[in-house]
Amino acid sequence: MSNTDANTAPKRIKPPQQDGVLVLHKPSGPTSTACLERIKRVLGQKKIGHAGTLDPLADGVLVVLLGQATKLAPYLTEGEKVYKGSLELGKATDTYDSQGQIVSTADWSQITEAEARAAVMAWLEDTSQIVPPYSAAKHKGKALYALSREGKEVPEKRKEITISGVEVVSIDLPRIDFRVRCGAGTYIRSLVHSLGMRLGCGAFMTALTREHSHPFDIAEAHTLDAVLDEPEALAERVLSMARSLPHWPRHTLSEHDAALVKNGAQLDCGPEAEEADAMGRIMFLSPQGEALALAQKKERGGAMVWALLRGLWRS
Repeated sequence: MSNTDANTAPKRIKPPQQDGVLVLHKPSGPTSTACLERIKRVLGQKKIGHAGTLDPLADGVLVVLLGQATKLAPYLTEGEKVYKGSLELGKATDTYDSQGQIVSTADWSQITEAEARAAVMAWLEDTSQIVPPYSAAKHKGKALYALSREGKEVPEKRKEITISGVEVVSIDLPRIDFRVRCGAGTYIRSLVHSLGMRLGCGAFMTALTREHSHPFDIAEAHTLDAVLDEPEALAERVLSMARSLPHWPRHTLSEHDAALVKNGAQLDCGPEAEEADAMGRIMFLSPQGEALALAQKKERGGAMVWALLRGLWRS
């Protein structure tokens, strides 16, 4: 292309700032932050966040929050996640996955398929786990991965976890394919590392896909390449604020009550209180169908009222 052609080539128009959720299929390789930075730079989405990162090795559902939807992070990180992964016996790495340096090797040939299967299913009994030394968890304000890269001693940290489902998809030793349903914040590579310790031969994670991040499934996720290559389609790919919490009940307010909510006033609970979820929560919509606020039933002065959790309107 000549300089003249380059100067006359039409500039790609960046879409306006969106407010809503983009269900992204993160590719394996880049960090979650790098994916968000590309969306920010290429598509001009300056206000951007997420509802739970994925390790660089992992691919799958990354819930991207745009604009006002960044306020929804606490309500989109509380649900369960489902992962499908693969591990290999006989080696341990410093990162607990295939991207790290091998720190030990051991013979796995004495391990039977039944023993391997039992070790995977034993994850259901785990209520805590070691936080990987290469992770974003912090010690005295500094990320553990930074301490590890500097060659400094990394303190052992443990965290409580919830494992609600485990499936052995296939076994072809030394490889095992598995699926895990777990609570937020669970490190799947730590589960793999603990399995290697339990079997006495070491193990490391070789692949991981997040298939579900409540309430979103991988089937509804858009690839990063498609999102970046088709800026004109961004708006239709983004779930509106009103649809960003599809598992929450919604209730449309009158103009009068909507104005009260915007002024910070509490509303008395009416028949709509029966629509609230198990935690007494609801999303209020404006008369025009736009997300207005998140609220929860509370008892105040002997009466049940809607306490505002988060305002969602643009000020």
